[in-house]
Amino acid sequence: MFIFDTIKNRIQRGCQTMPYPKGPAPALPDRHGGALRLDASRCPEGCTRCMDACPVEAISANAGQGTRLDLGRCLFCGDCVTACPHDAITRTNDHRLAVRRREDLILGAPGAEELRLAEALDKKIKSLFGRSLRLRQVSAGGCGACEADINVLGTIGWDLGRFGIQYVASPRHADGVLITGPVTKGMELALQKTWAAVPEPRIAIALGACAISGGPFVGHAQHNGGAGSIIPIDLYIPGCPPHPLTILDGFLRLLDRLPKHNL
Repeated sequence: MFIFDTIKNRIQRGCQTMPYPKGPAPALPDRHGGALRLDASRCPEGCTRCMDACPVEAISANAGQGTRLDLGRCLFCGDCVTACPHDAITRTNDHRLAVRRREDLILGAPGAEELRLAEALDKKIKSLFGRSLRLRQVSAGGCGACEADINVLGTIGWDLGRFGIQYVASPRHADGVLITGPVTKGMELALQKTWAAVPEPRIAIALGACAISGGPFVGHAQHNGGAGSIIPIDLYIPGCPPHPLTILDGFLRLLDRLPKHNL
């Protein structure tokens, strides 16, 4: 009888997987705030309030270059938004954050008030990975928050498997690696060996502020400041941790699987 009760309950509950990306993206929680926008023209010379407020030195100002905001370092804590009296840094509530190049995460240069979002893999690689992407996740010294949001994508509400994207136990069965954590000295060799075991062609994704730049551990002697100094990175997904929607958007953007209305 138990199995029939289970089947009945599932029928009554209906489909619980969200319609995104064919439908609209779910709203971010109020406290998340999404991507940041920097209007450096609003920054008066000599003002350092946002820099003083930033716990990871993600904001800098150089003579003649103006203010820069590095979203690869940013923890998205919002302290800079609160500290700035000129509304130069604002929240956008936009979940889209993934980029292909590290330099595209630095805001403030002319024409770089907002992110240059990730483009798809080249046609040849996309034809291999576009319908079936297997990733070996490497936790390289992080706190576990990014890993938690990666796991959320496997729940019934998100159902990452419907896109043909799966996490695998062995790098020899993988198409690429998904890295979290700042890559501590103790994990450096493990990451190198994992990367070497992935058959070519292969891709690497740095997920979270730690994997991109070291995150809150910036400057510590016992890590490598992210994965980019160890292996070549194909996709950067910033955040501390990135929201599951941000992670999914990055995956689908890389594989060119997003409908036009969600680009």
